[in-house]
Amino acid sequence: MTNQPPRIKVGEGKISGIISIFLASLSLLGILCFKFPEIFTTADLREVYTTEIVETLMFVAITLSFGFSLLSFVLSKNKKFAVIGIILCACAIFLGGFEVEGRSVEKISWSIGLDWLILDLFLMVLIFTPLELAFPKNDKQSKFHPEWKTDLIYFTVSHIFIQLFGVITQKPAVALFSSLNLEVVHGFIQGLPFVVELILALFISDVFQYWAHRIFHSNEYLWRFHSVHHSTKHMDWLAGSRTHFVDIFFTRSISFIPIYVLGFTSLAFNTYIIIIAIHAVLIHANTNINFGILKYIVSTPQYHHWHHCEDSKYYGKNFAVFFPFIDMIFGTYYLPGKIWPEATGLSEASFPKGFIKQTIYPFKENPLTGIIPENEKSER
Repeated sequence: MTNQPPRIKVGEGKISGIISIFLASLSLLGILCFKFPEIFTTADLREVYTTEIVETLMFVAITLSFGFSLLSFVLSKNKKFAVIGIILCACAIFLGGFEVEGRSVEKISWSIGLDWLILDLFLMVLIFTPLELAFPKNDKQSKFHPEWKTDLIYFTVSHIFIQLFGVITQKPAVALFSSLNLEVVHGFIQGLPFVVELILALFISDVFQYWAHRIFHSNEYLWRFHSVHHSTKHMDWLAGSRTHFVDIFFTRSISFIPIYVLGFTSLAFNTYIIIIAIHAVLIHANTNINFGILKYIVSTPQYHHWHHCEDSKYYGKNFAVFFPFIDMIFGTYYLPGKIWPEATGLSEASFPKGFIKQTIYPFKENPLTGIIPENEKSER
């Protein structure tokens, strides 16, 4: 991997400084949620956490951030990270981080999901950063590789607008299928044991998403937008977030339609969303964990990395997001033992750097790299 920044070493003070900045930044965002809950918090998520829990988390986060910034100040020759961490901590305390107060919130149609961003970002960093450090697929890849800032912006945008995306992707299902009178089907689905209902939701949604995904690879115009997702050359837990908003709208609309139409319960749907969100991060992660026999049941990083393979010989493989046997059924399965692709990305397409330029790019250019070869399309 070229142009990699030097890896951060333990004992230099940079790691503690970065942790300090991260925790303090999340605390500042949390204060915004408390100050303006109608704008920055989602109604469904507010039912999950309590004010007392968040107050405790804020206190712990600010305290730990201050402690890490002091540790960084002592260990580091360059005090930049330590100073930034201390300043952010001071701002969080000054703005009332130790004295946040909850209040009743009027429910509105949609809001900016800043609370979802904070919670998910914290959990993903807590889970996947140690995982990638302990079991890296590419041990030479820095956590701060050349694409990480762009991917973090994608992660942020997709999370703060998660409720809006949910509303607009639900509209096609409601408009097209609300008059079908499927009460009997709804009753059957909702009468299933929860685990069976959840597995059924995952399977049906994955079949729909398989074909949506495959269409994005076989249609030249749709590929323009999906190619943004394939442009990353540094696969890690953030890489899965690099998805164009047209891709998000189309794919989620298609995959969510059966969930809405068949009447799955809110508990099954919300659990499905959490599982899919974590799993999507996992399959892009920079980890070489093999998962044993499970890799034939649920898609793994190795399986999905082959889908992102830079070599055009492997385009048109592994479209299923969750269940690999769906690819087996439709003849697009590929998993060569314990072998991983040598590189990911699109070798013949040159993508601009940065979120804004990549968002505009598909409307102007047509990167044909990644389209399913004609001989494979004819076999469908």
